[in-house]
Amino acid sequence: MTNGPSGRAQLVVLARGPSPGRCKRRLAGGLGMRAAAAVHDRLCAHTLASVAGAPLPAGAEIVLAVQGLGLRAARRWALARWPQHRPRLRIVAQGAGSLGLLMQRQLMRARREGAARVVLIGSDLPSLESADLVEAFRALERAPLVLGPAADGGYWLIGLAGRWPALFAGIPWGSSQVLGQTLAVAEAAGLPVRLLAERGDLDRPGDLSAWR
Repeated sequence: MTNGPSGRAQLVVLARGPSPGRCKRRLAGGLGMRAAAAVHDRLCAHTLASVAGAPLPAGAEIVLAVQGLGLRAARRWALARWPQHRPRLRIVAQGAGSLGLLMQRQLMRARREGAARVVLIGSDLPSLESADLVEAFRALERAPLVLGPAADGGYWLIGLAGRWPALFAGIPWGSSQVLGQTLAVAEAAGLPVRLLAERGDLDRPGDLSAWR
């Protein structure tokens, strides 16, 4: 799989530092803050292991967009746990704001840096596979928008190629309407969409049973 005429590619992983009380708050309500932070750390490890196992487009850059840690601390954490990513892993700050604003900020940053294809995922996907990432980049060869539907009505992956309309404004983040409203915006803008397989994230204690 190569960049070909589609230009540079970038894979962005959104993650929080595994600090008790600062990540997985809904999960912490049932497990406690330390246990929830440990689960989050394992999820991040699984995510980056999936990234490491994916034959991404040639020259693709991996960007870890972190919240809850300074950049130096985030880099120490990431490279201590996943040293195989050292050659091409870059750490950036997520910044503040809603989920939509965080995603939009990272996608716009990637575009300013010259990335023609950008895939963005979270770090709470226990069923994520390397093949999912490969499929997402391949799908961007055929459509400018790729979405991974989530079981809760949102999406676990978004991929964009070229320019796109305002896909993040007015979306009720955290609700079961996120995917549906995003698809409606894309349809109104005449933006073709490719959908990947549905996946579930891990937010609540009940979600753990499918992972163990």
